[in-house]
Amino acid sequence: KKKLLAFDSACDNRLLLDWTSHTPTKPSFIGIKAFQDYPLEDLVPYIDWTPFFITWSLAGKYPAILKDEKVGEAARDLFADAQTMLRDLVDNKRLQAQAVIGFWPAHTNADGDVEVFEDEEKQTALAKLFFLRQQALKDEDQANLSLADFIAPSDAAVNDYIGGFAVTTGIGADLLAQQYEAENNDYDSLMVKALADRLAEALAERMHERVRTEFWGYQSDESLSNEELIRERYKGIRPAPGYPSCPDHSEKETLFSLLDVENQIGIDLTESFAMTPAASVSGYYFSHPGSRYFPVGKVSQAQVDSMAKRKQVSVQDMQKTLSPNLE
Repeated sequence: KKKLLAFDSACDNRLLLDWTSHTPTKPSFIGIKAFQDYPLEDLVPYIDWTPFFITWSLAGKYPAILKDEKVGEAARDLFADAQTMLRDLVDNKRLQAQAVIGFWPAHTNADGDVEVFEDEEKQTALAKLFFLRQQALKDEDQANLSLADFIAPSDAAVNDYIGGFAVTTGIGADLLAQQYEAENNDYDSLMVKALADRLAEALAERMHERVRTEFWGYQSDESLSNEELIRERYKGIRPAPGYPSCPDHSEKETLFSLLDVENQIGIDLTESFAMTPAASVSGYYFSHPGSRYFPVGKVSQAQVDSMAKRKQVSVQDMQKTLSPNLE
């Protein structure tokens, strides 16, 4: 069992970025922009195939897995079937891809929460975003990170921004899967779901690329291969609620409200904050070149109490939401 740093001490050991030497890039628009019927054929080059094989319990990285001594033959057969179905899904438009992105002026307040505003005058607050902070004991030169550290503090002499996104390629996937199941064809039913998931991740990757080079434009001269994109060789991050950097799934409610996701592209949230259609991805955009992914890990009851107070929810609800991260 790892000993945790006291929550107050972890906050004192936050990451202090030099905002005097970095001027955040202003996005090309403030607010939201939706993309209906995004072309599926544009997403195929962005597919990361390695997780596809993991879905079918075949361990190995693509494309090396296709020549693996043990699972190579099975991987090649599976990949051939996937290509056949993928061509059908794309050519006959059996799935529909939708996306919505947004950018807003933002700063981190004294409590360590990110305040999101309607415009750069910062007279109208739209929401607060709450991010957990690492509490693991660190070496002297290492900070206890929170995603809030990557947004300029309220007393910095710069205008900073945060972005958000939600994408889906699952519209039509459930119906197709049900049709295959009705024919007792479980293999193709699973294949549709697996490919829809891969296309959703591809759409998230493509939209992030367009955000960096076009819509936010903080890396307008970027030119990366798909392999480099998979290895995250770009500047900035797109962490998702529920993942290690921000494990609080309930933050999706605020993100979905900011993006007007349900009305814009038809993704719903269940009571447990799962997205439907299942082949959907959502998250935030951070542009600072020092931003990076990290696991929050275990947190203390003191941080849970603080989070409950700041979010104005009961401690019991906060404990339930953060149960996997509780000390």
